[in-house]
Amino acid sequence: METGWDTAMDRVVRHSVELLSEQGPSALGFYTTGQLFLEEYYTLAMIAHGAIGTNHVDGNTRLCTATAAAALKESFGCDGQPGSYSDVDHADVIALYGHNVAETQTVLWMRMLDRLAGPNPPKLICVDPRETPAARVATVHLAPLPGTNVALMNGILHEIIRNDRVDHDYVAAHTVGYEELAKQVEDYPPDRVAEICQVPAEQIRDAARILGAARRLLSTVLQGFYQSHQATAAAVQVNNVHLIRGMLGKPGAGILQMNGQPTAQNTRECGADGDMAGFRNWANDSHVAELARLWNVEQTQIPHYSPPTHLMQIMRYVEQGTIRFLWVSGTNPAVSLPELHRIRSILSQRRLFLVVQDLFLTETAELADVVLPAATWAEKTGTFTNADRTVHLSEKAVEPPGQARPDLDIFLDYARRMDFRDKDGQPLPPWHDAESAFEAWKRCSAGRPCDYTGLSYAKLRGGSGIQWPCTAEHPEGTERLYVEGRFWSAPEYCESYGKDLVTGAPLEPTEYRALNPAGKAVIKAAEYLPPHEPSSEEFPLHLITGRTLFHFHTRTKTGRAPQLQAAAPEVWVEMSVKDADNQGIGEGDVVEISSARGAIRAQVRVSGIREGVVFVPFHYGYWDASDAEHQRAANELTITDWDPVSKQPIFKTAAVCVSRVGVGDGNAAPAPTNTASRPVTADAPATCGGPAATADEQPAPAGGVR
Repeated sequence: METGWDTAMDRVVRHSVELLSEQGPSALGFYTTGQLFLEEYYTLAMIAHGAIGTNHVDGNTRLCTATAAAALKESFGCDGQPGSYSDVDHADVIALYGHNVAETQTVLWMRMLDRLAGPNPPKLICVDPRETPAARVATVHLAPLPGTNVALMNGILHEIIRNDRVDHDYVAAHTVGYEELAKQVEDYPPDRVAEICQVPAEQIRDAARILGAARRLLSTVLQGFYQSHQATAAAVQVNNVHLIRGMLGKPGAGILQMNGQPTAQNTRECGADGDMAGFRNWANDSHVAELARLWNVEQTQIPHYSPPTHLMQIMRYVEQGTIRFLWVSGTNPAVSLPELHRIRSILSQRRLFLVVQDLFLTETAELADVVLPAATWAEKTGTFTNADRTVHLSEKAVEPPGQARPDLDIFLDYARRMDFRDKDGQPLPPWHDAESAFEAWKRCSAGRPCDYTGLSYAKLRGGSGIQWPCTAEHPEGTERLYVEGRFWSAPEYCESYGKDLVTGAPLEPTEYRALNPAGKAVIKAAEYLPPHEPSSEEFPLHLITGRTLFHFHTRTKTGRAPQLQAAAPEVWVEMSVKDADNQGIGEGDVVEISSARGAIRAQVRVSGIREGVVFVPFHYGYWDASDAEHQRAANELTITDWDPVSKQPIFKTAAVCVSRVGVGDGNAAPAPTNTASRPVTADAPATCGGPAATADEQPAPAGGVR
């Protein structure tokens, strides 16, 4: 029933107080988004970690950017993108690893298209099982079998090292671990990798030749690696290519371990997604003590007996009844998490008190005990930081509708009603609005890699964004990190001591000091291991999920925009020409896609996807559907499994079968025709898995780029 803010917040506070009294801080958990402002994440982090003292805090960035952070920590001892978007303008080779940039970062893709259309265009390498717009113009398009990315990267590294395309001076001066890598990749010659990945060996050699000859190499990585098997291990191998080639810290030579949401970087900086505020190290007592002094709380109040609980473990604790209060802000786990029948069961438990803070009545909100209406970005003020560390100020443009309130106001209202206090009896958090929260964050970031001390609201109003670290010594920000091989990996300073890439077991501080006493970059080798759920006679196809250009996440906003909804109105499934022909399935036919966990129904789009793989967009839930049988959301099919290092759920290695249940009505599937879901026609034949094209043979995309 509808009520007022006082009634709703009183109920939230009453349950919080009761659980804290009866069970302690670990009974409470918080799950947030990648779409709030920095000031809101920092407020949530202080409330959860500092005031309540719970370890159960994560963001839905766990689904999209956790592996980016983990891979950067493994290689460089700290989060933070080494490269800059401006590297697109200087690179002579751009490599896209599992990154459908044309649909997930459209502005960045336009910048790449400008380069491709201009003088001295870069060579483009694309790794993706689908024939994306980027794949169609790539110099080399590698379409590996899902779950084999580590094998592919090892094959590329094998060829780079075999042909001695290594900057040995850079490696000797600025890295540790090269010998182990060289030994590991000896076992991955292209012919063996071709069998594992089911791609032509010559394509692997072509890609390695291009990467090995690059003078200025830019690599980007996204969900095709992050949401797949051995996610962190694969992303780390991309870093290794740059380290052994000395391709860091100079124009055009950089890595962008991309983010999947607009403010994902801020969750990591502020400690709202399983990290510690200011890129501090949970395993370093001096870092915890420093944060306790900043927050003016006892060090024991901040839980640091282990890293913050990752989302999938939070759900397990809710399932088991350990967590009895879960506050979900700005995200929709009832559609976005794997194995949805299990997630719905967990969130529907009577013993769970579920608070949902969002713009609309999502599928998750429909299960909540209390729904708090939140304001969106144009209805409030705050800062946000993009994937290349550029900080922007977003000013309030309009008033929130109805009773909706900014997320910062909601969190502060909760803190005041709970009467949280620091050691001196002062309110915690001590700030009262966005700008005072930003000033407090600056103090938290001081001296850390993500140093904001040279920034202010006034300064951010005067330009189009400034990259951190921004300090008195670098008042205009820092375009690229790790210039001249200077890293943030010293044992006393680093954000993480690293983990075993197979088991996820953390290294002890003494182990890390022995490995890297001088604070160099760490080259980490990885053995390829088969996916946990291989295809079988019963489930012969590999399912991958992903996005389309016209929708974002669970369509909470884009599904309500008529033009976007009309462009992609309903779920579909993509099949290759051969797989469809083998089963007598045609364009527009209705099929059932089944896994060991569930089934959905969709119309078929016969596309340029590689043989043996099917694709379903994950956007489509049930808030606008009358489907009571839950046969629409891709995550009905996905597996409860995650990468051991980043703890990112795996959405791209489920085994499925496809069977026709209805003949199409003669119309095409409801999938866009100008994206990776473009239908195969006589004018646009499937090319995935074929021989590498030369630069002169590349098809021309819109705008005449070749």
